[in-house]
Amino acid sequence: MMNSSHQLSPEAQTPPPAPLTLPPPLTTPPPVTTPPPLTTPPPVTTPPRKSSIRLQERRGSNLALLLDVSGLEAGPLCSVSTPKEVWLQLLHTSSRRLSPAELREAARETLAVQQEYQKIPPNFVSASELNVPGHIIKDRYKTILPNPETRVVLKSSEEEPGPDRYINANYIRGYQGAPKAYIATQGPMVHTVGDFWDMVWQERASAIVMLTRLKEEQQKCELYWPQSDTEPGTFGRFRLGVTDRSEKHGFTITDICVQLNSESRRVRHFWFSSWPDHHIPECTSALLRLVQEVEGFCSRPITDDDQNGGGPVIVHCSAGIGRSGCFIASSVCCKQLRDIGAVDVLETVCQLRLDRGGMIQTPEQYQFLYCTLAQYSLRLQGEGVANSDLNSDLQRLQLQDQDMADRKDK
Repeated sequence: MMNSSHQLSPEAQTPPPAPLTLPPPLTTPPPVTTPPPLTTPPPVTTPPRKSSIRLQERRGSNLALLLDVSGLEAGPLCSVSTPKEVWLQLLHTSSRRLSPAELREAARETLAVQQEYQKIPPNFVSASELNVPGHIIKDRYKTILPNPETRVVLKSSEEEPGPDRYINANYIRGYQGAPKAYIATQGPMVHTVGDFWDMVWQERASAIVMLTRLKEEQQKCELYWPQSDTEPGTFGRFRLGVTDRSEKHGFTITDICVQLNSESRRVRHFWFSSWPDHHIPECTSALLRLVQEVEGFCSRPITDDDQNGGGPVIVHCSAGIGRSGCFIASSVCCKQLRDIGAVDVLETVCQLRLDRGGMIQTPEQYQFLYCTLAQYSLRLQGEGVANSDLNSDLQRLQLQDQDMADRKDK
């Protein structure tokens, strides 16, 4: 055994210190590099050409458009039908000829008739299509514009030479496409009353059909003829005097003498004031009587004193499309029923909308047109005016129409 006296000293017990390590030598930091100058990005490369590019279906058209670009280098793009062109094609080709029995059956099918109406293109006109500077101050409603192809243009007179003038009115074809059988126009405004009578004079019109009140909550039409039977009035360039006034079959007939300088003409004014805007009359018989009264007046023998023979019938409501469209369509279709014993309501309304966009403004008005013609077909067949089934259908339509009006007012 070892003696405790031989234990190691503290110095001997401490381990030798670790050798010192030097830090790595300092190195010079890399120089700051300037970023490369901005360069124009490379042009976007065209992706590989496909055989066709499908465009998103456009609003207002049920047709997906397809452009074939496979032959871009060989020739121009193929033609593509725009929604407007599709509208026009439908308006030119839509047809549904009905016998009197089929007409009466269709008049009872409210839903089917209103669905038919919804498929008719409206053919409204945009301001860019019209391209008439300053027209907006002469439009009662900024979205109801005359179709350019058929609009009435007011020519300057020899007494007052100047540029042609604008009026919101269109020539409307009649039965069998008779040109300029009617003129559909808006209700005259304060500053267009003179233009209205200029149109009456220029077109040698002998009949005016008014289908609106002067005011229906809002102003719908300006008074444009004398109220007094004894005191003439001046309207634009013309001196107007009432020669006769009478109430007949629910409308007012006023005979007016229109004088310009030394020349005077006679115009008959038919005012049917019981037809509310956007809605339908209480019965079909009042409209049929008006149609027949106007037709009888226009087909009268022309005398030497009558200088207005052969002019179009001027028809207006407030906008010149809703009630005006119903009246003109009723007149055309009544003639068709008498002539061939059948009627094509769809084709007639399409023809009207080709001449002035939006003619017949609501599904209820379109349904009312069917009911009116169905009643007229009964008259032609000697079955009388009354028909319980059609009358009940009309009453139901009136209730539906009134319900829509009440909800709109709320």
